[in-house]
Amino acid sequence: MTITLKGVGHKHAKQDLLEGALAAALDDGLSQLTFGRVAKRLGVPDRTVVYYFPTKSDLVGEVILAMGAGLQVALTDAFTKPAADHVEMIRWAWPVLAVPEHERVFALFFEANGLATIGREPYATLVPQLVEGWIEWAAALIDGTPSERRAAAEAAIAVLDGLYLLRLLAGTDAADRAAAALAVN
Repeated sequence: MTITLKGVGHKHAKQDLLEGALAAALDDGLSQLTFGRVAKRLGVPDRTVVYYFPTKSDLVGEVILAMGAGLQVALTDAFTKPAADHVEMIRWAWPVLAVPEHERVFALFFEANGLATIGREPYATLVPQLVEGWIEWAAALIDGTPSERRAAAEAAIAVLDGLYLLRLLAGTDAADRAAAALAVN
């Protein structure tokens, strides 16, 4: 669906607005994401953003989902067959994730996690849903029984998140040494 703004002559699709919102979040952080910032960035009235994202929760939720979807697309080529276990999953995923272009996405993810842990909405509701979605997605990429796949996915996500947090806070070399010590490089 697109709308035409009178007097402006441009059509704006929800996807365009979402991309602008994601760019704004990547530049300024999720806590600074507002209808006004997105509108200003795209040169549209606030009401255009509100038309597609009626609440801040809608806007933040769509941005968080877009971040996760982007990472899943990036990981697609790493999983040409199911992983045997969580170590193999980490071994395949880490080289794809441990690149500079994913750092800002993970920084936003950790910002959302921090806001969720202190109970700030919409993060306290959205982030657990995001994590659950990642666990389900990862579990489908691992061999085993349903309970084995879930446990392996949880372990892989815990380790990957920990490695990435270390990468962001202590540097690339520290994360690479940790990955090597875990035998996932």
